[in-house]
Amino acid sequence: MPRLTATSHHPVSFRLNGRDVTARAESRMLLSDVLRHVVGATGTHVGCEHGVCGACTVQIDGEPVRACLTLAGQIEGADIRTVEALAPSPGRLSVLQEAFREHFALQCGFCTAGILMSLDALFAREPDAGEEAIRDQLSGHLCRCTGYAPIVKAALAARKILKENRSHA
Repeated sequence: MPRLTATSHHPVSFRLNGRDVTARAESRMLLSDVLRHVVGATGTHVGCEHGVCGACTVQIDGEPVRACLTLAGQIEGADIRTVEALAPSPGRLSVLQEAFREHFALQCGFCTAGILMSLDALFAREPDAGEEAIRDQLSGHLCRCTGYAPIVKAALAARKILKENRSHA
């Protein structure tokens, strides 16, 4: 087996938004760069590149993770979801995305993808998450535009609809 160096490219296989992907990445390449520049999943935004702002948040095996702090080699065999996976079909928004639109929970939209991925993971593991849990989840995200109140309002509205949808299923 050839020795990997910092500049060698090697295949990394993972599942991205329900489809199998193999990408060639340098050993030191970050997941955020693999997603955006190699695979073309540009919904994942890169803000601070230090894991502070949360804009690059994706889900790895169902858990929210900062893509700017994750090396490509760490995702081998993982199931990765990005904001592109939230919409049920092209041209339609998910319940959470629609709630953000209806409650003016986004302005510039730069932080929105990461926030949506964190809230989606929260509601998957804790469907009845209350305002405190929502605010706690949001504490790992920086938004310079909304002041967070509309985001919390949208999350609570989405939670209510998701709960109603589960009871009708």
